[in-house]
Amino acid sequence: MTIEQSSAMLAQSIAHALPRDGSNQPQTGLHLYRRSTPGERVHHLLEPALCVIAQGSKRIVLGEHLFRCDPAHYLITTMELPLIGEILEASPTRPYLSVKLALDPAVVTSVMLETDLPAANDNGDMLAIDVSPLDPHLSDAILRRVQLIERPSEERVLAPLVMREIIYRLLVGAQSLRLRHLVTGHRRTSRIARAVAAIRERFDQPLRIDAIARQLGMSVSAFHAHFKAVTAMSPLQFQKQLRLQEARRLLLREQVDAAEVGYRVGYDSPSHFSREYKRHFGQPPIRDAEQLRATR
Repeated sequence: MTIEQSSAMLAQSIAHALPRDGSNQPQTGLHLYRRSTPGERVHHLLEPALCVIAQGSKRIVLGEHLFRCDPAHYLITTMELPLIGEILEASPTRPYLSVKLALDPAVVTSVMLETDLPAANDNGDMLAIDVSPLDPHLSDAILRRVQLIERPSEERVLAPLVMREIIYRLLVGAQSLRLRHLVTGHRRTSRIARAVAAIRERFDQPLRIDAIARQLGMSVSAFHAHFKAVTAMSPLQFQKQLRLQEARRLLLREQVDAAEVGYRVGYDSPSHFSREYKRHFGQPPIRDAEQLRATR
């Protein structure tokens, strides 16, 4: 089966499982997305995952890096990152359709050990996201995983096996080094992952770069350099994106004013928060939230 044939069948499966625009998680670790209009910029945190587009195309922005995704390519990320996604191709007759499969580090490690693949060498930092061409074997395995949505009685037994095959295909493919380097092996990257977790847990508190660097056994300059090499942004930029994304979530889900939201995510000044929010999302907080509610 060619990649084109596999993508067409994948699009049919996603469209059948998700007949209207939106997102759904029909099974653990499997997320489906459908959108009939292009242009919307979505800010979100993407956990370690494999993402494949069955129909349409999308642009992903991380810091100064830009990635284009389409049915001929897959995207992989091996660390939780604040990304901006923009759908480029979509229409009511040919909607954007995609699938995200969560990557469990424990399963990746298990498959790596079973295949006797060596741990990644400690030979430098690597950005925790990239796009590579799909190959027919990986495309076929992804299709079979999504088709299990229609066979729930088989899903419990077969889904873990198919996911292990998908991870195996990734480990022997173009993303092999990234998956091994960032998920299981690289010493500096492991420390940066701990720093990311620490910033996420305390994103609303002042960021003490010197304290984090000291806990990781790194100089401040080395910490800055390695953090940016892996996440494509500085620790302060990373924290700001976390704060603003959480602020947007609060504005959409709770009846609170912009000043209160700003304080809750760590801003001392309401005006500073509003400026940062508008710069990031394009509109002041309340107006942005009202527009998003109106389109949902």
